[in-house]
Amino acid sequence: MRRISWAQITGAWALLIFTAALLYIRPAKANTVRWGADYFPNVPLVDQDGKTVHFYNDLIKGKSVVIDMIYTHCVDSCPLETARLAQVQKMLGDKVGKDIFFYSITIDPKRDTPKVLKQYAENYHVGPGWTFYTGKAADIELIGKKLGLYSEPDPNNRDGHQPGVLIGNEPTHQWMLDAATDNPRFMSIMITDWLSTFKDRKGAPLLSYTNATVVQKDGRYLFARHCAACHTIGHGDKIGPDLMGVAEVRDPDWLTRQIATPDEMIAANDPIATALFKKYKEVRMPNLRLDQDEVKLIIDFLKDPSQSTQANDPAKAKSLDLVGGHGH
Repeated sequence: MRRISWAQITGAWALLIFTAALLYIRPAKANTVRWGADYFPNVPLVDQDGKTVHFYNDLIKGKSVVIDMIYTHCVDSCPLETARLAQVQKMLGDKVGKDIFFYSITIDPKRDTPKVLKQYAENYHVGPGWTFYTGKAADIELIGKKLGLYSEPDPNNRDGHQPGVLIGNEPTHQWMLDAATDNPRFMSIMITDWLSTFKDRKGAPLLSYTNATVVQKDGRYLFARHCAACHTIGHGDKIGPDLMGVAEVRDPDWLTRQIATPDEMIAANDPIATALFKKYKEVRMPNLRLDQDEVKLIIDFLKDPSQSTQANDPAKAKSLDLVGGHGH
């Protein structure tokens, strides 16, 4: 296994892994079935192609899996959550669908029909090995509770759920909860090590968290963490538009509001935000609750991304008919 540059892992990521370790479900004894068929519900679900499957027998029995719960009308965490996992899937390559399977289950089955989920998957460039499911609300709630991904309804939380992802191996009864918006490179490495462990291959010894260097929060860091899942700078459109030159062609106040409160821009029928929303397949840009300093750092970075490896020809963005901040 190639050496990992742990200096790139922030203290926050190390804390997430420490938290995940606390939530780690240790191997069950050989004579118990607590984490098998007697624990996981075998309720029916319907995938984005209209095929009915059963949760335990068809999706997790004998498999390594990554499971999250989303809904397509979410305006907060779900867009970033799905975009992040799309990055992880790409990094894992052909392991997905062969060594490990990705599942996204809607918590809004009334609106998220198979057709809606299929379009949602296409919007995020989801590849083979990752399937989206709907079903009966009561069955989905039961799955969420059993997986530790359920959130009690909270009128003060319009997102409606916590962006968690469950990584597990059913045959060995190993399960771990992580933040679905975690750094995709780190998550892909963690999953690769996870799979290697279950193939009885010894990996390199883990380094101490004290070796992780805290990365100072700057515009480049914030862009990589919040924006790069949906955008490039000079490499063309992704899920959202290429942002090269956007700070020069957009009004500063508009750009600030679009990055800080994109949901409010759509609700107010802002013409530019609405046009971008329609052009990019109505993929919602999440409100990430960035503070004013964070928004300013991102805009400053967009003004001068010269040190970014993605930087290219500034004229490229100026030639686009619709350039703007879309989706972090």
